[in-house]
Amino acid sequence: IEEQLKQNSQNSSRPPSSDGFGQQDLSNPQTLKKKKKKKKKKSSSDASSLKTPKLYPLEACSEVHSHVPDICQHCGEQLSGLDEQPLRHQIVDIPPLSAYVIEHQLHQLECSCCGRKNRAPLPAEVPSTGYGDRLAAVVAWLSVEHRQSHRMVKSLLATLFSVELSRGSINRIRHQVSEAVASPVEQAQQYVQGQAFVHSDETSFSQGNGDGLNPRHTKGWLWVLVTPLVIVFSVVLSRSQATAKALLGEDFKGILISDRYSAYNWLEVMHRQVCWAHLKRDLTAMAERSGVSKQIGEALLRRERRLFRWWHRVRDGTMSREQFVMAVEPLRIGLKTELEAAAAIPIANREKSPLAKTVRTARELLKLEAALWTFVYVPGVEPTNNAAERALRTAVIWRRTSFGSQSQAGSEFVSRILTVVTSLKAQQKNPLDYLTQAIRAQRLGLSAPSLLPQTLINTQIPMVA
Repeated sequence: IEEQLKQNSQNSSRPPSSDGFGQQDLSNPQTLKKKKKKKKKKSSSDASSLKTPKLYPLEACSEVHSHVPDICQHCGEQLSGLDEQPLRHQIVDIPPLSAYVIEHQLHQLECSCCGRKNRAPLPAEVPSTGYGDRLAAVVAWLSVEHRQSHRMVKSLLATLFSVELSRGSINRIRHQVSEAVASPVEQAQQYVQGQAFVHSDETSFSQGNGDGLNPRHTKGWLWVLVTPLVIVFSVVLSRSQATAKALLGEDFKGILISDRYSAYNWLEVMHRQVCWAHLKRDLTAMAERSGVSKQIGEALLRRERRLFRWWHRVRDGTMSREQFVMAVEPLRIGLKTELEAAAAIPIANREKSPLAKTVRTARELLKLEAALWTFVYVPGVEPTNNAAERALRTAVIWRRTSFGSQSQAGSEFVSRILTVVTSLKAQQKNPLDYLTQAIRAQRLGLSAPSLLPQTLINTQIPMVA
């Protein structure tokens, strides 16, 4: 119980938001260094703290006004000439926004020969829903990028654009957008399965039974697979090994960077890199125990700190990869020896003492020992799973305000639009423009643009006239 009371984000899997106000890991030398280095913030009145706004290029300006002095402020003499490098001052504003409404009048005429009444059909390129492609894209974008509820999306559309939509219409639009990007998201999933390095993580995500597809109210999980330019999300009612296989592909040949969750144990150790950030929290928990556990934890933490001092030097170029590999070899041997000594300590099968936890952690780490060091020998592999945890942050915040989804269709919308928005941000592309093109492509019976970096081209799909 005492150990549980001392748990925080530094020594367990608890998120930083669960830490008490102002709580810090004062046992960590790095934390103490940062605290000492803190400087007094400059006041807003300090002129040196003010930053000059970034100027837009001249071609992006709607208006340009030149102000030329006509007389000298000192002697009153008439001035002439031209300043080739004037001081530029810009005012950025947003004009009043309003919806662009196009009305299509479908006339009906009666045949003078047979008396049949004929109504003109709606042109194929005109949306039958009554809502344009960009409006639908904005609804999806506000829902995901800015984590807005149906009620807030409705309010924002009315306030910003004077567009009145019901919450039912917003829900139908979200479903339409989800279907429009289904194919590119599936293609992105296949792309990720074939990559050399993939980060993976998962977090709980509630899915209701609004559509009758989750009658047992099974707990849902939001999985994420991260590569540098394509990031794929999936909501699944399972956190099992079978789910991990389905998402990664049973013949996955890359290297997976993840925590030590057992669902990934089907992969060979040579295809894994376990997260040192998670490991550090476990070692910190050991060091905060008493007796033998404390000694083991402190010894392992010293090796962890030394390893990452070298790794940071590799990252900043002050240590070569060859030097790093040579330096790590004796450290690896020493760490393995310490783990073997800890694992050899006898404990009862169901013992729950702090020492038993330490011994079981050591035994688990020995099984994955080779996966601790993949990043040392394979360039491009990261030692932590921070990329996947960062990717999940938006979804975690969204989960807190939305309480998950109410149906499978809602979960599909969440995973698909998160995939689109997060991947395009990684590629420095505009998600709103992409969503608009994907919706237009669906309406015209065309293929949606790809999310893959090598084929992501600004395909010009004709606008509605």
